[in-house]
Amino acid sequence: MNQEPSPEVPRTPLILVLCTGNSCRSHMAEVILRAASGGVFRVASAGSRPAGFVHPLSIRALAEIGIDLAGHTSKHMDLFLDQPVETVITVCGNADQVCPVYPGQVNRHHWPFDDPAHAPGNEEEQMVEFRRVRDEIRRVFEAYAQGRIDQARSDGARC
Repeated sequence: MNQEPSPEVPRTPLILVLCTGNSCRSHMAEVILRAASGGVFRVASAGSRPAGFVHPLSIRALAEIGIDLAGHTSKHMDLFLDQPVETVITVCGNADQVCPVYPGQVNRHHWPFDDPAHAPGNEEEQMVEFRRVRDEIRRVFEAYAQGRIDQARSDGARC
């Protein structure tokens, strides 16, 4: 019997990280979570009012820990409305308030971080803030990734 192939369904869940401008915090969280997950899930980021660019100091702060943001762009969260988003994580209050429900969404978390784009001072003083926020995001999202990986292993052991 000749059956038509079914459309490819992603095997790995999509986690969407949202903030307002999608220029700093959400990009940091996206790439840190992606690196920490080792491919266990897909990760993307977007914003409710995209800034139109990725903040240069975010790029610099991540380069310091060996993560390249080249090629990243600021995207609107509506681009994901037709995708099966398993988990939404908001990293600022504004995005949390306007966040829609996505198809297939099972989980939603809100972990707010200070916006380093509003740090006062010269570039080096601002970098201190970018590093602090990067390191906070790294601690939270690496722990989250490890928890998800541990849970997946535990669920697999019971099957």
